Amino acid sequence: MSLTRSLLAAALLLAGCDTHTPPPVPGGDAERGRLLVIGYGCGTCHRIPDIPGADARVGPPLGGFWRQAYIAGVLPNQPAELVRWLMDPPAVDPQTAMPDLGVPEGDARDMASFLYALHDEGQ
Repeated sequence: MSLTRSLLAAALLLAGCDTHTPPPVPGGDAERGRLLVIGYGCGTCHRIPDIPGADARVGPPLGGFWRQAYIAGVLPNQPAELVRWLMDPPAVDPQTAMPDLGVPEGDARDMASFLYALHDEGQ
């Protein structure tokens, strides 16, 4: 393949990155996840679209979360990894500032489903 064709293929691949849809979370309920994100107080540290008062800047903003390549810079952004992270962040990365909130797996699946459904900031 010529360099020009390779660059064109790479450009098309990268251009397509923003058009895919968020991954589904098996067993996840995004609306229940929204309520759990409120209940666990995630807005205390994160800016989260669709959550009133969730405008903190301690942790990263979560709008468009599904577009991030990594979770907290340490895990590939995949549903099973996000569930694992939400259940016990310090077990994944002992240096994280995110606390272990004691999130059970079912809640983590629902929260992950909500996070993947979030729009980018300003949408």
